Amino acid sequence: MAPEAGSSDGAAEGHILLEQPLLRLPFELVKANFKNTQRYIEYEKGSIPNALKDAANASLNSRHTPEQTVEALDAMIAQMQTFKRKLDTLHAEEETLHEHTSKRMKHVQELHEVPPLSNPTHDQWSRTRLDRLTVDYLLRSGYSKTAQALTEKKQISHLIDMDVFAACHKVAASLDRGEIKPALSWVSNNRIPLRKLVKAPMKTTPLEYELHLQQFIELVRANKIIEAREHATVHLSPQQETRPGALMEAAGLLAQSPETETEPYKSFFSARRWTYLSQVFIETHHSMLSLPQQPLLHVALSAGLSALKTPACHSAFNPTSSSTPGHAKMATNTSLCPICSVELNDLAKHVPYAHHTVSKVDDNPIMLPNGRIYGRQRLEELQQKLLMASGDPNASLIDIGVDGEVTDPTTGEKFGWTQCRIAFIT
Repeated sequence: MAPEAGSSDGAAEGHILLEQPLLRLPFELVKANFKNTQRYIEYEKGSIPNALKDAANASLNSRHTPEQTVEALDAMIAQMQTFKRKLDTLHAEEETLHEHTSKRMKHVQELHEVPPLSNPTHDQWSRTRLDRLTVDYLLRSGYSKTAQALTEKKQISHLIDMDVFAACHKVAASLDRGEIKPALSWVSNNRIPLRKLVKAPMKTTPLEYELHLQQFIELVRANKIIEAREHATVHLSPQQETRPGALMEAAGLLAQSPETETEPYKSFFSARRWTYLSQVFIETHHSMLSLPQQPLLHVALSAGLSALKTPACHSAFNPTSSSTPGHAKMATNTSLCPICSVELNDLAKHVPYAHHTVSKVDDNPIMLPNGRIYGRQRLEELQQKLLMASGDPNASLIDIGVDGEVTDPTTGEKFGWTQCRIAFIT
C-alpha cells in the first residue's frame, strides 16, 4: 500500500482520500465549538450589562435596599463566574481539538515521507491506520468498550474521536428504546450546523420532521386527539407546501386506530419505526460532521477487493469460485488468487471488476491447454529444475521454453510448448 520512491506523490494522494475524515472531523468540531462560544458571548453580552444597569437604577431610585443590591450584585458575579467556567471549558475543548489536528496532520504527512513498501516504517504506518479503521468500525457497530480497549492498547487516542461516536450512539439508543426527547434536544442544540443539510424548498431536515411526526403519532396512539391536532398545527402544518403528500398521510392517522392493518398507517404505528428514526438520526449526525455513512474499513476493503478482482474470479467455469456450488472449498488448494479464496470470494462478489491491462502477478502470462495461466518465467524455471533433477544427460541440449515439456505447477500435467498460448489481459 505504500508509494514507491520517486512516485510517492500520486500514490499518497490516493491514500489521503481515505484520510479525509481524520482531518475533517476536528475541523467541524472546532466550528461547532466556535459557534457555541459565540452564542454564549452574545447572550451574556446583553444579559449581564442589563442586569447591572437595572440594579444600579434600582439602588439610585431607592427601590432596592442595600441588602437587595448586594444580592443582585452577588447574583451577577455568580452569573459571570458561570460564564467564565463555560468559556474555560470551551477553550480547553478547542485546545484539545487543535492538538489532535496537529498530531493527525503529522500522521498523514508521514505518508509522504515513508520509504518504499518493504520498509518497516511503512509497515508501522499501515498498521496504525488499520488499527484506526478497526476502531472506527467497532464504534459504528456499537462496541464502544472494545474500541476503547483497542485504542488504549495501541495508543492512538489522538486519532480517534471516541466522544463523538459515544454521544451519537447514546441518542440513537434512546430512539431504539422509544425515547424522543434526547433526539429533539440534539436537534435544538445543533440547529445552526444542521442548516447546511436543509435542501430547498424544505424548511427543516428530514430528521426534525420525522421526530415531530413521531410525537404526533404517539399522541394519536394515546388517543389525545386535541393535543395531536395542536402539535400538528405548530410543527407539521408549516411543512404543508414542501411535504403535502406526507402531511395528508399524517392527517389520516387521526381517523385510524393503532391496530389498523391499512398501509401506510400500519407502518406509522409499527414499533419498527423507532429503528427507522434511529437510522435517520445516525445518517444526519454523520452528514452534519462530514463523516462517511459507511465504515472506512468497508471502503478500504472494497477498494482492495476490486483492485484484485477479475471476471474469472466469479466465472461459472472457474472451479475455485463460489459461484460454482460445492467447489469453493477447493480455492485454497487450486488457486493463488486471493479473491478466489474461501474467505474473500463471497465478500467480493458484488464489488466491480478491476481494469487490468498488465499482469502484476506474473509477467508474460501463458495459458496451458487445461485453461490454467502462469507466467512464462515461472514455467521455464520449473522446467529447468525438473530437467536437472531427472539426471538426463541431454538436458543441457534442450532449449528451455521452446523444446521439451511444460509442467503445470498445480496439477502436474505435462504439455508441449507448442500447445501453449500467450494470454492477453483485457
